[in-house]
Amino acid sequence: MIESDNISLDHRVIYSIVEEGSRVLDLGCGKGELLYPLVRDKHVRAQGIELDDKAIQECVKKGLSVFHDDIENSLPEFPDRSFDYVILNQSMQQVKKVDDVIQESLRIGNKVIVGFPNFAYIKSRFMLFFRGRAPITGSLPYLWFDTPNVRFLSITDFKNFCEEKKIRIVEAHFLGENDVVRFFPNLFALNAVFVLKNG
Repeated sequence: MIESDNISLDHRVIYSIVEEGSRVLDLGCGKGELLYPLVRDKHVRAQGIELDDKAIQECVKKGLSVFHDDIENSLPEFPDRSFDYVILNQSMQQVKKVDDVIQESLRIGNKVIVGFPNFAYIKSRFMLFFRGRAPITGSLPYLWFDTPNVRFLSITDFKNFCEEKKIRIVEAHFLGENDVVRFFPNLFALNAVFVLKNG
């Protein structure tokens, strides 16, 4: 069982979604903080894609298989339905062609798990409204000039995107700093995790 004190809430949620023994592709897998417990505990057949050399070295130390590549360029090389889950957690906001990446993920995966920080979170709104400054929160910890993010979106934005593209939302999880958010998630959720399938 996963050690809840050593893993972030969004990782715990994703860990609970992924079924044992499944094939998993983690896009922007970082140092393998999510992929490693999935391999160790749930015996998934895992593949990561990551650009950062130091993060890849950490993955290799954990025995994880990781391609050094850019998410946007590497997906067309995978065959249809080659994975049970494609995970795009805390990476989507750093992608330039989001529509292409999500459509390709839906092509190669039976389900796509997308997690991202909610820019409409109440503390972000307060920072912008009362202080007139770009927000810094637990899920958006960077200064405006030092952020890897190229876009900022809300939970409502993402739901509208899925509706427009006819992408089915199978599950939605809204997360606060320490627990699940059940009311007005676009206002009170720090992060969101969605499970998607083709319409």
